[in-house]
Amino acid sequence: VDVFQAWCGPCKTVVDLFRKIRNEVGSDLLHFAVAEVDSIDALEEYRGKCEPVFLFYAGGELVAVVRGANAPLLQKTILEQL
Repeated sequence: VDVFQAWCGPCKTVVDLFRKIRNEVGSDLLHFAVAEVDSIDALEEYRGKCEPVFLFYAGGELVAVVRGANAPLLQKTILEQL
């Protein structure tokens, strides 16, 4: 989940990375979503941050967090979690 604030919008620079990985591993294993923290109370702790935050869930549980648009770290985390 790409967690963002309305004033800065979702991180578009990593969309291609997610699309590439999803094409490589198959669409059934990887799902990408965006969530605006200002409209979701459960994400309140991420408000006021200027960097993108990516939350990784498996089985309904938060399993990893990556702060910042660090493409190599995002790719590594995605592949480890899969």
